[in-house]
Amino acid sequence: MGREALSNEGGGGRREGQTRHVPVMLQRCLDLLAPALERPGAVVVDCTLGLGGHSEALLTRFPEVRLIGLDRDKEALRLSGERLAPYGDRATLVHAVYDELPDVLARLGIPRVQGVLFDLGVSSMQLDEADRGFAYAQDAPLDMRMDQTTGMSAAEVLNTYPAGELVRILRAYGEEKQAKRIVSAIVREREKEPFGNSARLVELIRDALPQAAKRTGGNPAKRTFQALRIEVNGELSVLERAVPAAVKALDLRGRIAVLSYHSLEDRLVKQVFAAGAATTAPPGLPVVPERYQPRLKLLTRGAELPTEEEIAQNRRAAPARLRGAERIREDAE
Repeated sequence: MGREALSNEGGGGRREGQTRHVPVMLQRCLDLLAPALERPGAVVVDCTLGLGGHSEALLTRFPEVRLIGLDRDKEALRLSGERLAPYGDRATLVHAVYDELPDVLARLGIPRVQGVLFDLGVSSMQLDEADRGFAYAQDAPLDMRMDQTTGMSAAEVLNTYPAGELVRILRAYGEEKQAKRIVSAIVREREKEPFGNSARLVELIRDALPQAAKRTGGNPAKRTFQALRIEVNGELSVLERAVPAAVKALDLRGRIAVLSYHSLEDRLVKQVFAAGAATTAPPGLPVVPERYQPRLKLLTRGAELPTEEEIAQNRRAAPARLRGAERIREDAE
């Protein structure tokens, strides 16, 4: 998981290494969006700015394009702002969650855009900053908020949610088969002492799982951490609103590209694109009227995967799934 990966995997000198972050499936994203962004006056929205790797590439490859960059993380906005400063007023960066896209465009007086890019999941900056609590590989405060100025932390969720709700979250957002077993251990332990740091949770999960469950699927804490992060940031409910809103904001012949990192995200994107690419006509009509024709044309056959070469260079690209679509018709009135 992670939107950009350090080219120096050791991670030393993270600040200095930021301009060397490698965006996932960069060339393919640029190629998918290119036909829409090569027209005069094109506007593209990077809904998940992160450290600005995709945005920098968009501004470089399409020298006439105007970019709107959104991120809920103020530290990401500060760092990407430094990176994109050479592009001057071609780049407008906004502190916003990506389901706020319609409001952002209204405030900026932009009725339609020609391109939209989503690179979902947690960014490398958030994974690599130990004190953010996203990574299960290092001990840190259990925070996991992408915007640290608002909302509940992961520790608060663990310490206050009823057991049944925690089980639901681990099953729905982490696809964790051992949710009940893990939650029983969490409830037992939080009564002794509230959770604060990630190492204690990782150890608890490791101890709670049967041996067979520990032998497959990487770190046994991975699914629980994913579930907590999705809950803390409301990621799936935000995405459910954001993708249809982005499609609606597209100009005719505008294009959207979405990078997902787990099946829950990819399923939502697939459903929105499939609905847009289907006819809405009642069954049995001999001729389908214009207003029932598909609004979207799919640009990818299913979800495209990163190449083996890219995964070898950038391990965080491994779970990536890319889908693209083009707006070919206005909504029916």
